[in-house]
Amino acid sequence: MRLDSFLKVSRLVPRRTVAQHLCEAGAVLVNGLPAKSSRPVRPGDTLTLHLRRRRLVVRVLAVPETKSVKAPAALYERLSEELLAEEFLAEAPLTPVEDVP
Repeated sequence: MRLDSFLKVSRLVPRRTVAQHLCEAGAVLVNGLPAKSSRPVRPGDTLTLHLRRRRLVVRVLAVPETKSVKAPAALYERLSEELLAEEFLAEAPLTPVEDVP
């Protein structure tokens, strides 16, 4: 199964187009390497997703044969989840706000 389809079926992302955009932006890593949305996913792969202000790492347990699954949480095991808000806030430069007449 394609990576973008797996992310949608497993409900890690809400839509397949969102998964495709994340892959194009380099926000999805498979086994530590940036992955295209068409990359096949196999059991045992480790997926790292950078979603807004958090980093989610999961291990693929099973790949479904169909696009509808009753228990999507059984497809993956959550290894870690980190909030990245403090990092992004610390790295973001402060820009002056101009007064608008």
